[in-house]
Amino acid sequence: MAKVSVKRVYDDPADSDGARVLVDRLLPRGVSKERAHLDQWLKAVAPTTELRTWYSHDPAKWEDFQTRYEGELHDNPDQSAAFNELEHLHNDGRPTSSPPARSSSTAKLRCSPNS
Repeated sequence: MAKVSVKRVYDDPADSDGARVLVDRLLPRGVSKERAHLDQWLKAVAPTTELRTWYSHDPAKWEDFQTRYEGELHDNPDQSAAFNELEHLHNDGRPTSSPPARSSSTAKLRCSPNS
């Protein structure tokens, strides 16, 4: 499993970030690409709209959300390929994934498309 630093897209960049990669299908409200200092935007790695809608940031659904998202990464060829691209960035240094989560503690996922 690739080691990826996770940082909210709303947080300021730091020298230790490595490549900054947005993992979301939409640019978060109030954040421009320039302000986010993105090196790459991997929309296909993000959970599907259906899964995000079901989850609706409900902490009670977090564990099930992780399991379903891992399933998507494993079963969806586009998501798997995009995740492999994220792993490739890891091989070039430590990438920083920037999901649009409100809390950094809920932004972290244990996921691999090959799990």
